[in-house]
Amino acid sequence: MSYILFSTSADGLNIKVIEYLVKKGYNRTEQMLRNESAHLDKDGKPAHERAEDFGTLKYSKGFRLLSKWIDQNLDIYKAELRRLLWPIYVYSYLELVINGFTIDAQQYLAEFRAQFENVHADELRTFETVTLAPHVLENETTKLYRENKYRLPLNTHVYYNLITYLETNGKFGGTVIVYLLQTYCEIRETARGPIDQYSFEAIINQARGADSNDVDLQEGIQGVFTGVSNKDILNNNEALKLGMMPMEPELEQDVRAELEDEDAKHPPEFGKPSLIEEFDNIKREESVEALPRNEIPLPPSRARDVVMEVQKVKENRDRFKIDGRTGGIGPAVSVCMFTFHNTLDSITCIEFSDDNNLVAVGTEESYIRVWNMHGEALPSVVQANGIEQPPSSSRRLIGHSAPVYSVSFSPSIESPDNADASTPSTAPRLLLSSSSDKTIRLWSLEAWTCLVVYKGHEGPVWNVRWGPFGHYFATCGWDKTVRVWGQDHISYLRMMIGHDSNVNQIAWHPNGAYIFSASDEADKTVRMWSFVTGHCVRVFTGHQGFISALECAPNGKILASADGEGHIILWDLAKGTMIKRCRGHGKGGIWSLSFSVESTVLTSAGADGTVRIWDIEVPADPHKNADGEVIGTGGQADATRINGTTVASQPSAAAGVVGAVKKKGKDTMISPDQISAFPTKKSPVYKVKFTRMNLVLAGGCYLP
Repeated sequence: MSYILFSTSADGLNIKVIEYLVKKGYNRTEQMLRNESAHLDKDGKPAHERAEDFGTLKYSKGFRLLSKWIDQNLDIYKAELRRLLWPIYVYSYLELVINGFTIDAQQYLAEFRAQFENVHADELRTFETVTLAPHVLENETTKLYRENKYRLPLNTHVYYNLITYLETNGKFGGTVIVYLLQTYCEIRETARGPIDQYSFEAIINQARGADSNDVDLQEGIQGVFTGVSNKDILNNNEALKLGMMPMEPELEQDVRAELEDEDAKHPPEFGKPSLIEEFDNIKREESVEALPRNEIPLPPSRARDVVMEVQKVKENRDRFKIDGRTGGIGPAVSVCMFTFHNTLDSITCIEFSDDNNLVAVGTEESYIRVWNMHGEALPSVVQANGIEQPPSSSRRLIGHSAPVYSVSFSPSIESPDNADASTPSTAPRLLLSSSSDKTIRLWSLEAWTCLVVYKGHEGPVWNVRWGPFGHYFATCGWDKTVRVWGQDHISYLRMMIGHDSNVNQIAWHPNGAYIFSASDEADKTVRMWSFVTGHCVRVFTGHQGFISALECAPNGKILASADGEGHIILWDLAKGTMIKRCRGHGKGGIWSLSFSVESTVLTSAGADGTVRIWDIEVPADPHKNADGEVIGTGGQADATRINGTTVASQPSAAAGVVGAVKKKGKDTMISPDQISAFPTKKSPVYKVKFTRMNLVLAGGCYLP
């Protein structure tokens, strides 16, 4: 008798057959049937693999699918499509960590890490430490990614091609990519041509002087570096008051009277303008671009201010003028280097006074030491226990309880040549210092003692800077804030909040109306704050490493920022855009920047042991070469004055290749706007500064 088995599904039939085979002992046939059944769906048809069935491997398969499709796409679309890879990479990793797959997450991170290492090295180091779900909720960087959608502008045609491809290949990983895009990303369709510098749209925009990437200004997440020069997170078109603040009428009258007396006593040499003529040429007038005098409360002028303004006019007339290099001949800039020996790597910062007489250093041992740069004894108005202290060319200031990270002299100027006992002193009277003990201290350089301790920061205070007119000063620190203080107030007057990580660099605008701050780690942004309102008026992004130095040009129109990758970026403050990027320093950080008085030349110094001079103007013809002239020799490389080419004898980070020519090995690409390179023997340069006479002062520590 035979039986016919009926079942409503193929699964039921298979079960009956397997039971029969087991009963009869046909073990081999049973195993073959089980293997075949595993690849069939409930209707008995072959089952296709789906990305959802891959477990933790689905993210790797999805990423490979997307990456392969982008590589095989048309060249004109590749640049735009590659922007998808970073957010997909990040959110896939975070999904694995949140779901508890720590080992798989680390394997995924390592597998695709190489293609993001150059641009997102800091973020990758952060993700390495995020291995558990609680870490994702606590880490500042991952919180930004989780709490905000990643914005991606895409050409309409590219967008539809992408979605069609992912849906067609959903079973091979496309569904995972669609899920990540829908959950964590915000794709904005844009009606434009492909992103390519040689595309028709880019050529037309370039001819019109317009930007081709205006639609990309909102890409990414605010506060997170995305690898794109995001110029307009806020409203970068807001009008700014970048002109110099006009002089007080009473002060102007007193200065004019003093200049007239000086001209009468010492008539100018033949061919030189008189001091009155020079004053009229540089006099600051009320203008639309200038901030009104009454916007920022300042103490009334004193006799010392009159003497300082007169001396500024003299220096402006008599200084060595520096023009830009664009004309074809580079300026012969001189550098005076001060080297500290036997420091045991304990010095954290170096600062020169504006009168070029004093130098101060902060140390890891929590004290400050001040030297007279000419070796002369430092005077003191206070005696110790009624006994006059022996003369010394240095003083130690003790008070902080943790390492001192920044010092700043109050504004000063070199004393006039004809100064007598009745002439008010123009030397610096005060010194500010900031420390890891969360405090800022104000020191008297006459009594050599601490006058005030300012408290308010919730962590280490990384930097402190006097304002251009004194009285006000700014600080920044670990608590992600920038604070502005008044010399006569124990508490801060302004607090600027907006950075997403440590704020480690600050700088003042020459007119005192704006403050610049820079953050590191995940942020990598430079922000411009209004001192009057406390609002952020500009945000500049584009650095790939942590920002290690900031400086605003004396003309108030250009900002320079430098990073740990050895790059300098010049920014146009009025437009809120990048002017250019200067390359030449080795990795390790550029620690100091300074502009010439004319704002035509920039000097930089850093961990690679070099002082470099840069042309601010964009080269008229970057491919045009001229002869270089050797101007000095150091232990690392030959220092060269460069007019478009390179003179170098040893391959190192200090020796430069200019004209955008890359050297062999791991040497650095150097842009053609470098004018000179001054290498030291083994001394990282902590501070570099243009004096008002356009001499460059540099300070570093010899580290054998």
